Amino acid sequence: MRRIIGAGAVARRVAELAREISAHYGGERILCVGVLKGACLFLADLARRIAPEPEIDFVKLSSYGSGTRPGESLRFELDVSAPIAGRQVLLVEDIVDTGRSARFLLDRFAERNPAGLKLCAFLDKQERREVQVAVDFSGFALAKGFVVGYGMDFAERYRMRNAVFEILQP
Repeated sequence: MRRIIGAGAVARRVAELAREISAHYGGERILCVGVLKGACLFLADLARRIAPEPEIDFVKLSSYGSGTRPGESLRFELDVSAPIAGRQVLLVEDIVDTGRSARFLLDRFAERNPAGLKLCAFLDKQERREVQVAVDFSGFALAKGFVVGYGMDFAERYRMRNAVFEILQP
């Protein structure tokens, strides 16, 4: 593994994102929806710095059916419990890669008539983007590579590291 984003840079960027988000919403209380499991650490750090304190909820997705690629056939394994209609909703992802899961969630949440719907991603990775999705608040742009740490895992390992590492291929 090779460290590509250190813990200090992570902390600074999360604080900057929280200021950007707080300014964008101008003091309005928002609903932050984290995508499990990867976004849990990012969401926790981000939400502690957003003013006013946001409400937090979570979703978890899984693939089903005959889909042969990740994100081809998605369904809610866990849906939000908070109402979305009429609220400012911020979807919080660890990484937007192909864009399929983010697009799925944005489309489903839009059907529930929020007052506003934005996407925040710790990493915006364009390498494998398959569907158009705009990341409104981006922590870091990543050109390529398989990464772990700060919530992102490989076989449930490395998630708790406070920096981001690229897994190097032998």
